[in-house]
Amino acid sequence: MEHTELLKKVRQIEIKTKGLSRNIFAGEYHSAFKGRGMAFSEVREYQYGDDIRNIDWNVTARYNKPFIKIFEEERELTVMLVIDVSGSRNFGTFDKYKKNVITEIAAVLAFSAIQNNDKIGVIFFSDKIEKFIPPKKGKSHILRIIRELIDFEPENRTTDINQALQYLTNAIKKRCTTFVISDFIDNNHDLQRALSIANNKHDLVALRIYDERETTLPSVGMIKMKDAETGQYVWVDTSSSKVRGAYSHWWKQASAQLNSAFTKTGVDYVNINTKEDYVRSLMNLFKKRSSKQ
Repeated sequence: MEHTELLKKVRQIEIKTKGLSRNIFAGEYHSAFKGRGMAFSEVREYQYGDDIRNIDWNVTARYNKPFIKIFEEERELTVMLVIDVSGSRNFGTFDKYKKNVITEIAAVLAFSAIQNNDKIGVIFFSDKIEKFIPPKKGKSHILRIIRELIDFEPENRTTDINQALQYLTNAIKKRCTTFVISDFIDNNHDLQRALSIANNKHDLVALRIYDERETTLPSVGMIKMKDAETGQYVWVDTSSSKVRGAYSHWWKQASAQLNSAFTKTGVDYVNINTKEDYVRSLMNLFKKRSSKQ
């Protein structure tokens, strides 16, 4: 992309997403994620009114009376954006590609993090780690992230979320809040295990971006379809109710399995349709997290 055109796009994204994060997300973001930056400080005897979830069962067993853990809120969080840049992000209808929605959401989260005095870093992944931007603060750092989001061209087109989560666990030593932003179209069947391992070390949040056209096939006869990740073309007879039914069944089954994996591993998640307003989806996610803390 030409330099001036890229700067113009960065500026457009900045104006839109900075306003959203300042006016809408500031309070919600802080209340949704502040509790995850708590560092263990000491233990003391349980007092009436203390949260029983903070009981230290090892110390309680040793002294035969209840003790609770005292936490201090850390001054800052580290926020990581783990972003899918594989070929399928270029799919889109209703004038909105998944890639554009991913870019806007990532920018909103980046500005929200900076307003909360958090560091923010990025991992771009396909079926390998395409780029790692270490966590930092500052507006110029965010603008670099947005620039990369708009203009980044991955070397590979297929997806391996497991590898991205493994890299995150190895690269970021201190517990951080991590947003995995992807369509989660990945044939790796061990995703649940990878989510579980990463969520034990970090605080994982999954944002699944999908296009409505991916959920059903329209009845328009024989069409040539291209797999965005493999580049292969296949002819599909969409006038066949059997074909449409099989596709619809596959989509529902894949979605149910994915939602089940998130639930079983304790990963907070939200499904975001490119046609819909992602602001509402994110706000609902933040509110849900705030109520759990």
